[in-house]
Amino acid sequence: MTLMLRLACLLAALLCLPAAAQPVPEAQRVVPDTLAQRALACTGCHGKEGRAAPDGYYPRLAGKPAGYLYNQLLNFRDGRRDYGLMSELIAPLSDSYLKELAGHFASLDLPYPPPQRPTLPAPELARAEQLIRHGDAARHLPACTACHGERLTGTQPAVPGLLGLSRDYLNGQLGAWRSGQRHAQAPDCMAGIAKALSAEEINAMTQFLAGQPVPTDPHPAPALAAPAPVRCGGLTP
Repeated sequence: MTLMLRLACLLAALLCLPAAAQPVPEAQRVVPDTLAQRALACTGCHGKEGRAAPDGYYPRLAGKPAGYLYNQLLNFRDGRRDYGLMSELIAPLSDSYLKELAGHFASLDLPYPPPQRPTLPAPELARAEQLIRHGDAARHLPACTACHGERLTGTQPAVPGLLGLSRDYLNGQLGAWRSGQRHAQAPDCMAGIAKALSAEEINAMTQFLAGQPVPTDPHPAPALAAPAPVRCGGLTP
């Protein structure tokens, strides 16, 4: 059989295939134009549906207060936080579109990962819990619960939860504030708090937080229980 005849037979066989077996031309493929579809660009790093990636350095987006997510998108876009991939991805996006994205991820209600087992001795973890729940008035350190909620699941509209996050991520963010690599809207209360903590205290606090189970109701508290103990520029979206 000549080459031309073999090619003709192959073409005839392809033409006789059922329509379902033939690939759909690129021009005929329909991709739904929804916010959820567009947000898939975020889940490559942040994990399926924004649940958080397994390496621990990309945070969970699902279920965080919309005001907090919106503030962070603005911080990346406007240079207060520095991560090239994030900044370039959202640089062309408008405030209104970023607010839509934040609302999308805030609306997701997904399971949390199991807690990480702490490696520090119990007395060090107890001191960390004391700082988290009561602060240190002599050092002008407020309790984490004063803003992040009694259950540490965050407060609406713009304070994130501290549970369900990995030690690596918590250490990375507090370390970035402490070294001046991360900033928030002025006044940047978290920068002052992180700089007042020692590296050892940060390590113990993040071990305690990452080791706590997320409550049965993981949602942020509806509002701060009392006026914030320090002025924070990011408390309003």
